[in-house]
Amino acid sequence: MVTGGVVTTEPKDAAPAPAAVSLVDLFARSVRAHPDAPAVSDDDHAYTYQELDTHATALARLLTARGVGPEDRVGLHLRRGVDVVVAILGILKAGAAYLPVDTRYPAARRDHMLLDGDVRVVVTEPGWGERLAHLDRDTVEWRSGDAPVVDGFPVAGIAPQQAACVLYTSGSTGQPKGTVLEHRQLVAFALNPALPALSTGDRTAQCASISFDTTTFEVWRSLAGGAEIVVLPSIPDLLGSDLQRELKRRGITAMLAPAVVVNHVVRFDRYAFAPLRVLCSGGDVLLPATCRDLLRGAFDGRLFNLYGPTEATVACTGHEVTEPPADGAGVPIGRPLGGFRLRVLGPDLRPVPAGEAGELHIGGDGVGRGYLGQPGRTAERFIPDPDASDGSRMYATGDLVRDVGGGVLQYVGRIDSQVKINGHRVEPGEVEACLCRFPDVGEAAVTAVGDAGERRLVAFLIRAGDRLSIRELREFLTGTVPAHLVPSEFIVLDRMPTDPHGKRDWGELESVAADREQLREDYLEPRDDIERYLTRLWEDLLSVEQVGVRDDFFTLGGHSLLAVRARRIIQRDLGVALEPEVLFQCSVVEDLADHIRPARETVAS
Repeated sequence: MVTGGVVTTEPKDAAPAPAAVSLVDLFARSVRAHPDAPAVSDDDHAYTYQELDTHATALARLLTARGVGPEDRVGLHLRRGVDVVVAILGILKAGAAYLPVDTRYPAARRDHMLLDGDVRVVVTEPGWGERLAHLDRDTVEWRSGDAPVVDGFPVAGIAPQQAACVLYTSGSTGQPKGTVLEHRQLVAFALNPALPALSTGDRTAQCASISFDTTTFEVWRSLAGGAEIVVLPSIPDLLGSDLQRELKRRGITAMLAPAVVVNHVVRFDRYAFAPLRVLCSGGDVLLPATCRDLLRGAFDGRLFNLYGPTEATVACTGHEVTEPPADGAGVPIGRPLGGFRLRVLGPDLRPVPAGEAGELHIGGDGVGRGYLGQPGRTAERFIPDPDASDGSRMYATGDLVRDVGGGVLQYVGRIDSQVKINGHRVEPGEVEACLCRFPDVGEAAVTAVGDAGERRLVAFLIRAGDRLSIRELREFLTGTVPAHLVPSEFIVLDRMPTDPHGKRDWGELESVAADREQLREDYLEPRDDIERYLTRLWEDLLSVEQVGVRDDFFTLGGHSLLAVRARRIIQRDLGVALEPEVLFQCSVVEDLADHIRPARETVAS
């Protein structure tokens, strides 16, 4: 219901609030309920719930022998596979909190997360300990099955208020920040009655980066309901394959994918998600056209649009899309999930009238502890909840929403410069700080351009000297930050435009970015079959006319998801497999053609 700008949810069919238990207790219930049911699998291994419990307990023994205990943080530095799920449970059984680090992140990013998180131990794969020695942290080189299995390991009582995990998001100060979530928040999320239920017989795709909060849906909703977690290739790798065939091959019934991925996939293949019983989307704007194509295609499962920040445990609202949105209408983010109290407030923290936009504030069961080691930032964003008698706080999201009727919320935008790129939160200030660490960059401004659901980063640069190589700059960033923080375009300016008050004139910058023709060099026709093939491919993928050999894939509107599709098409048509970073390093047609020719000759011979 909606009362004076306060939105609450009390579903008539809601289950009673979950008992105060830990994630370890929650998992133990599932083990007792169906010990022989499949729990987790990848292409090489598969464990039942009982086997998963046994292997997790063995790791917990190793960690407690290293002195790991309550409120300690343990780095989880593993490649994709069943061992990630085993390690999460093993760390929690030892009483500690897991801090997941994607091994595909650049080394500098991984080092920062482990050091800033002040981990006591790093769980990693055999052979990695020496490569992490510079961090001066204890490492456990481990693989499930290596640790001796001993019955009767006493799991210490774990309080629901203990820290369970630390998840890192982009930070406006130039460094990512860690959000601390407790057992009770993740349990409330795992058992939330307003989310689609998963049960024995369901197979949930695990394709998100382990550092991304989507993993909490893939793991905890599945384990709470008795479903099987099926580890698939990562999202970029999955998009480089036949998605529908992969979902069928592994028998996937449930999946949570970033909205930008769903938009992108359905644009090219409305039948890709046909094998699913449940498809959840979140993290960005789900486009009405996507919903129409899905509902009119072969997909006859349940489609949910979810909304929520990491600070409020992944999702706090949901909307089941049962019919295409009306012309001109957006897809709502829906009503609050069970246990949440949401308020739409103005700058004075007073409720705004229904229909007007205001900042969304989140209270209730899913609000996290705050930012690790940043009490000032925590106090700024996690503020006292006026409706809570226990002194708990609500999270000020910075997101603008409006009530479009009956307590249904619509996302409007941001009150600050934060943007969503490929489902990831991006603070432009962090990207600007990284750009300015490159010696030839004197000043940088970063913004997002493009339509909702297809946003991309653009960087405006002032040289520090006479020379600035965009290729070298892109390579520097690719080796420093995750791919979603690398701008699609780099525009070098003689001066940074300012308004009459001396501040950056973002309107002028965005108008420069929007006029792509200003950014293209003199047109040069393709000179051989490879260049002709690539220019036609760019024209088809990017919906532009007359691409020349000196045109840049990203300047013309390309982004990382389209880059994945381009790699797949090139491999199909030319028989040349390109490494993921090649298109970022050779994004100009003639450069990519130079890279492809020798490889094509090798294939032909």
